[in-house]
Amino acid sequence: MSTSTIPASIDAINIRRAHDIIRPYIRQTPVITVPGSDFGLGLFPLSLKLELMQHSGSFKARGAFANLLLRDVPAAGVAAASGGNFGAAVACAAKRLGIPARIFVPTISSPAKVAKIRDYGADLAIVGQDYDDALAACNAWAQETGALQVHAFDQTETILGQGTVGAELSEQVPGLDTVITGVGGGGLIGGVAAWFAGKARVVGVEPEGAPTLTEAMRAGGPVDAPVGSVAADSLAPRRVGELTFPLARAYVDPVICVTDEEIERAQATLWQSLRIMAEPGGSAAFAALLSGRYSPKPDERVAVVVSGGNTTPQVSSR
Repeated sequence: MSTSTIPASIDAINIRRAHDIIRPYIRQTPVITVPGSDFGLGLFPLSLKLELMQHSGSFKARGAFANLLLRDVPAAGVAAASGGNFGAAVACAAKRLGIPARIFVPTISSPAKVAKIRDYGADLAIVGQDYDDALAACNAWAQETGALQVHAFDQTETILGQGTVGAELSEQVPGLDTVITGVGGGGLIGGVAAWFAGKARVVGVEPEGAPTLTEAMRAGGPVDAPVGSVAADSLAPRRVGELTFPLARAYVDPVICVTDEEIERAQATLWQSLRIMAEPGGSAAFAALLSGRYSPKPDERVAVVVSGGNTTPQVSSR
């Protein structure tokens, strides 16, 4: 497809329909609103959408359930590649719906995420060094067995499911000016961007060591990017999705890169100030605020998606 064309099937109407279907299987995650001054950032109202409290520990349960409920699943079940969180989400959804699942993750996947996938009872394969190695193995398995492949971000149903984060936010925090989310392959930011479609600013945040959307914006389409970061097991595919890129190009501005040190500081601050135990990838969006790389206006109504909580109790520091 042309990267200049926004997929017609990914819009607020279809996101709402997906939300209606998956609603019985997911949690409406809470929002906590505090003044930015709690973090020395000014008096603007700051809302944190706590997707780390979603089933399987991240927003990705939304896309997983959307795939399994909106698509025809063969007797062979489903197969998914993941840095960890999407694999846990598919394993969770498959267990709930009684569907066989085989999950492929790379060796960089954290022990907490590997353990969660195993706890859900999915067949787990740990292969390769990064997400794209796991994806290649998943592709081969699906072709061999006839299993339904569930893509972590570049699949219409995945994006519709992740877009339900935006649908909930618009109900929980009416009149939002800005929504800040992390970026990996782009499923979350693509879905949120499609939901708001210019009605609120959508800001993307990614690690300096894994600038997938930044490189795509520069090149005019998805291209390979580096994959090294403390958040590599959740925010570091080699390239942003073909479906998600046109949504991001149309509706996301700006895209901000943060350092690993800034991500870790955000992770530590969320724990120390609010007792929110987020993983590095789930803390990246907040890092854009805490580092000053994104500075809201005094009356700007800002929401940050805290997107993942599959980590150990120890908060890393440098």
